[in-house]
Amino acid sequence: MRYIENPPNPWLTHSVEWLGEPPESKLEVFEETATRSIISTNNSPDVSFDHSVNCYRGCIHGCTYCFSRPTHEYLGYGAGTDFDRKIIAKIHAPALLRKELMKPSWKGDEIVFSFTSDPYIPLEANYKLTRGCLEVCAEFQQPVGIITKSALIRRDLDVLKELARVAHLSVFFTIPFTDREAARAVEPFAPLPDARFHAMADLAAAGIKVGIGIAPVIPGLTTDIPELLKRAKQAGANQAFINMLRLPGSVAPYFEQRLRELLPTKADRILNRIREAREGKMNSSVFGERMKGKGQYWEAIERLFRIHCERLGFNKARPRHDASRNTFRRPSAQASLFN
Repeated sequence: MRYIENPPNPWLTHSVEWLGEPPESKLEVFEETATRSIISTNNSPDVSFDHSVNCYRGCIHGCTYCFSRPTHEYLGYGAGTDFDRKIIAKIHAPALLRKELMKPSWKGDEIVFSFTSDPYIPLEANYKLTRGCLEVCAEFQQPVGIITKSALIRRDLDVLKELARVAHLSVFFTIPFTDREAARAVEPFAPLPDARFHAMADLAAAGIKVGIGIAPVIPGLTTDIPELLKRAKQAGANQAFINMLRLPGSVAPYFEQRLRELLPTKADRILNRIREAREGKMNSSVFGERMKGKGQYWEAIERLFRIHCERLGFNKARPRHDASRNTFRRPSAQASLFN
C-alpha cells in the first residue's frame, strides 16, 4: 500500500498538507483527446535523438529517480505518487502519428518510443497505443528506436519483425541494476531485471537489434556494470550506453525521501557519491552536462564501462539510423487498397 507523497508543485499557489495519514494512492486513468502533434522534437545535446512519441503521460513503473516527474506539475499534479498513479492515455496517438507522417514536411528521421514515459506500461496491454503507432511506422517504413523497461514488448514481436524488415529498428532495455533489492527500492513497480534480460533475449532471437542502457547510473548504488554488460551480451545485445542520474526540480527531494525510507543504511553513501559526481550538487541543469558526471569517481565508472564494452565487443556497429539510407515512404492510394 502506498500513500500520496508529492513534493509541493512550484506552479501552484498553494499546497496540501495532510493532518494525519494521507489517503491511499490509487490508480486513475484519464483519456486525452487533443488533436495536436504527437511527435515531440528536442534540441538538447544531452539526448541522442531528435524526435520522440509518448503515448502516455506519467508512468506506473514508479521509478523514484525519473527525470520526467516534473512534467506532471504542468498538468496541476504532483511529481511524486501523482506521476505513478495519475496516468493520461493519448487515445488518438496512432491516428495523430499517421497525420504527422503524411505531412510533406516530415522527412523520415528516426522516431524514438518513448522519452517521458515507458511505451510499454501495463496499460498498454489494454490500450495498444504503442502497438498502433508501430503498425503505422511499419506501413510508412519509418525508422524507429524503442527504449523500455518492460517485457510486454514481446507481445508485439510480429510488428517489430515487420518493422525491422522494412526499416531500421533498434530496441534498448534500460537495466541499471542486477540486484533485486536495489531495483525494488528505486524502481518499485517496473519488471525485475531478469524479466528484461529474458525479453531482450527473445527479441534478439527474433532478429531484432537489441541493446542495454545502464541508465541511470546511480553512483553508490549502480555497482555491477561488468555483470550487466555480460548478461546483455549473453542475451544478444551488441549496443550499450550509460547515463548519469538526473534529479531536476522536485525529483531530488522525492528521490532522497524514498531512498531513506527503503535503503536507510545506504542512503547517505549514495547521496554523497551523487554530490561527488555533481561538484557538490544533487543535479546539473547545464545543457550538455545533464546526463554526465564529473570527478574521479565518475571517470572511474566511465573507464570501467569502456573497458568491458571493448572486451565484450559492444558498440562496434553504427547504432543509430543512417539518414543517407532513409527507407521512409508514404503509402500510395493503390497500396492502401491492397492493405
